[in-house]
Amino acid sequence: MSTVFSIAALLTGSALLLLAGGLHGLLLPVRGLAEGFSDSSLGLLGAGWALGYMAGCLCVPLIVQRVGHIRTFGVLASLAGITLLLNLLLLHPFTWVLLRSLSGFCFAGAAMIVESWLNERATNETRGKIFGIYTMINLGATTIGQMLLTLGDPNGYLFFVLGSIIYSLALLPTALSTAMTPAPLTQARLDLKLLWKNSPIAVVAIFLVGISNGAFGTLGAVYGRRIGLEVSDIAIMMSLALLIGAIIQIPIGYVSDRLDRRIVLVSVALMAMGIGTSLSLFGDYDTGLTIALVAAFGGTIYSMYPVIVAHASDHADPGDFLKTSGGLLLIFGTGTMIGPLAAAGLMTATYPGALFQVTAAAHLSMILFAIWRMTQRATLDTDEKTDFVPVVSTGRLSTPETSLLDPRTDQDELEDRADEEDLETKPSN
Repeated sequence: MSTVFSIAALLTGSALLLLAGGLHGLLLPVRGLAEGFSDSSLGLLGAGWALGYMAGCLCVPLIVQRVGHIRTFGVLASLAGITLLLNLLLLHPFTWVLLRSLSGFCFAGAAMIVESWLNERATNETRGKIFGIYTMINLGATTIGQMLLTLGDPNGYLFFVLGSIIYSLALLPTALSTAMTPAPLTQARLDLKLLWKNSPIAVVAIFLVGISNGAFGTLGAVYGRRIGLEVSDIAIMMSLALLIGAIIQIPIGYVSDRLDRRIVLVSVALMAMGIGTSLSLFGDYDTGLTIALVAAFGGTIYSMYPVIVAHASDHADPGDFLKTSGGLLLIFGTGTMIGPLAAAGLMTATYPGALFQVTAAAHLSMILFAIWRMTQRATLDTDEKTDFVPVVSTGRLSTPETSLLDPRTDQDELEDRADEEDLETKPSN
């Protein structure tokens, strides 16, 4: 409890940020459909978000070096609230794509700063506890944010104003915090050669999971609206998909620690492909069954990311977890840009269920590549594996700072990072 109390203000700021983000992310496709936006333009919202988010992970550390953590966080949280209000004032698809990119940039930077403070307060003994608490709070906040849409009409101005207020409230805990300014932020670095050498299946699978998760996360609400679901049903459907995806990671992680993770990944992908194909070909279910199937689908696709990261970590050299997770983050983000565009184009040309044809194609490709890789490399013994750590791969993407909180991060890596920061900040003679 002393650990929780010491970081309560930071966790509150993060919860408010994710609460507004959950509402923001689900509100836009629902309102966009009401305004007559095409599926293709709504798919661009997802691509714009991913592009802005990746840019934030790369660029915000440089901004923080110039003006500091608190000022940067204040600017980013304020801009996120402003972009949400501008979505209400500027009801045009092209404008919304630009604004969504800006909100992705702001969200990535603000999340990195909160996580940087948490990293500063964490010790090697408490990092795992803080990581678990942080993950649970963010999951709950994102779910509540999505469920807020059940309380009113998204066609008015209420939820846009409410979301902007919550973004502003997220400023207060950080602005009033008496914690020392944390170390400089970590930048994501992509070493594709190293990642491919360690685990080709991780590189391919994380990209394909990005396509699948990006398509569903952006256009799941569009699919629900196109088949006649009410807004409240869509909010419940998308929230259940997120919750089940988080819960099911526990048994999947337990099994993957004891079996070949590639077999576990193939099994989960087969389930996702089966459920998605069912939704694509036989989409005339009643509301309750549709929600149940989509929730089960979310449970499968949102549990793949941590299995892939764990598999890559199994084959990485000791002390390379930060490089591995940071590189996979950027590859995952690239997939989340492509998925919404491909799915939106196919949905526009055919029918709403085509969303799940795109996800099924991604999962089938993953299955075939994983099966081939199993013939090329033997599985590791159980005692050679790293521990599985649940990670929520939706609501927002992880940031490079998230990896520092991960209990799999080696103490030597943290010390090497600190040495690098000292060299970067030391004035030249």
